[in-house]
Amino acid sequence: MVRGVLEKALRDRRDAGRKLLVPYVTGGLGRDWLEVVRAVGAAGADAIEIGIPFSDPVMDGPVIQRASAEALNSGATPSGIIAALARADAGVPLVVMTYYNIVFRAGHRRMARTLAEAGVSGAIVPDLPIDELNGWGDEASSAGVETVLLVAPTTPRSRLKAICARSRGFVYGVGVMGVTGERASLSATALKVATVCKEETDIPVLIGVGISSPEQAREVIAVADGVVVGSALVHRLLEGAGPEGAAAFVAELRAAIDA
Repeated sequence: MVRGVLEKALRDRRDAGRKLLVPYVTGGLGRDWLEVVRAVGAAGADAIEIGIPFSDPVMDGPVIQRASAEALNSGATPSGIIAALARADAGVPLVVMTYYNIVFRAGHRRMARTLAEAGVSGAIVPDLPIDELNGWGDEASSAGVETVLLVAPTTPRSRLKAICARSRGFVYGVGVMGVTGERASLSATALKVATVCKEETDIPVLIGVGISSPEQAREVIAVADGVVVGSALVHRLLEGAGPEGAAAFVAELRAAIDA
């Protein structure tokens, strides 16, 4: 299997002994959102996940729901966000996260090619299960866009094997049942998901959902290859942190997982 830009970058860094950090930024959140993307890239991210806002974000909790609503109210559109990413120059691979309604409306081939032309390396579509992946998955692969699949704490082992075998870029282990959001402590399920995924695949395994602090990130990378941190960063952006504040938080996460 030919590895794409995202997977190769993450594998190379992991195999060199580095733990992986993927921050999440809501596309269109504030006029400086593209500067935030560049700032977190410079602060130590290994890839960056950019959320394309959707009016019914079924996987997202209150923080990212609010960020998506603010972005949409300010005029953010999928095409506008993707076009802006072509100018990001973040220095690391970019991965978009959105919902299937947006992919379907654009059309599989058009969406995949538009992402590739913008320099986007991967896509996360959480409401598109592996059983229904064929149309999008084939077009994404043809365009060079790696489809990252998710493993939940309740995923049966046989299904988990299939997901790990089909996922591209990395395997996204969901650390806790429920929607995205900050948690006071790391759920035991985060370590469990990381363990079983690592037993099934050599593709990088990153844990997201519920990773809220440098300490929690440090705890989960004892098993996982890395972490995805979303709500904790977006919360700071909603409070006005801006590019400098976002970079400072990502630098804290980087220092914790490098310690």
